[in-house]
Amino acid sequence: MKSGHNAVRQLPYLPAVGAAYGVEVLSFAALRAMDADGRRTRPQRPDFHVFALVASGTGAHEADFQDYGLEAGSAVWIRPGMVHRWSDIDACDGPMILFQPGFAPAEAAAPVCWGLEGRQLSLALLAAEHLGREHEAAVRTPRLASPPLLAHLLAALILRALPDRRAPAGGPGGRDDRRLEVFRAYQAAVEERFTGWHHVADYARHLGYDARTLTRATRAATGTGAKSFLDQRILLEAKRLLAHTALPVGACARRLGFGDAGNFTTFFRRQTGVPPAAWRAAYGAAGVAVRD
Repeated sequence: MKSGHNAVRQLPYLPAVGAAYGVEVLSFAALRAMDADGRRTRPQRPDFHVFALVASGTGAHEADFQDYGLEAGSAVWIRPGMVHRWSDIDACDGPMILFQPGFAPAEAAAPVCWGLEGRQLSLALLAAEHLGREHEAAVRTPRLASPPLLAHLLAALILRALPDRRAPAGGPGGRDDRRLEVFRAYQAAVEERFTGWHHVADYARHLGYDARTLTRATRAATGTGAKSFLDQRILLEAKRLLAHTALPVGACARRLGFGDAGNFTTFFRRQTGVPPAAWRAAYGAAGVAVRD
């Protein structure tokens, strides 16, 4: 994507030679060594997951128009399609894992950045070290490689590091588990179809639930209703297009499935309080306008 505001690099998953197992274990130090030109500080949009733990040091990170401070114990999870940049990680140290979509189970509504403390941080770092050693063994000795083992270790690391690991109140197979299953199905459908389907009823028919079921499940998982969740996903993509492309507002509207620019402008103004063109201008003036 290119625009007069920010230039965004599209990052495909390109593992190192010998590390093509769907996951790659690096570190903040390794990223700095590979990126002597500092491209990490510019907006980028990976098509893979990035999960990192800050073991020591401080820094800063930006993802989808939100700034995050980093310190010892910070966890960062970048999902495919997010526009992010490592604003300042010169003093950060810790593990960084890159993995392809589907390599490990996705967690519903996990945040982009959160903090770990004490024993949880120690155990998460141990889990990352275990994953790193198995990955290194797989690369050095291919006969020992086991993608399923790497996937299980990655899933264990993420589960250990998540901010809230309490069991659902309903217990295994209980109501909360069922609601989470419904929300995950809705979340996946929204991600696939939000540029064409703007009504919860469309997803309810597609998934075989009624709209109230989707709303209850979404509220339980995210604290917001199904319609708000859908609108926020459309709005996020609208902001990405406005900030990181030179597409006219009308073209942005068409790409997001709006019949005309007027409907898109009404939607955007209702969500943000300003029209798309004004938001684009303000972001360019006040945002992190990093140019190639």
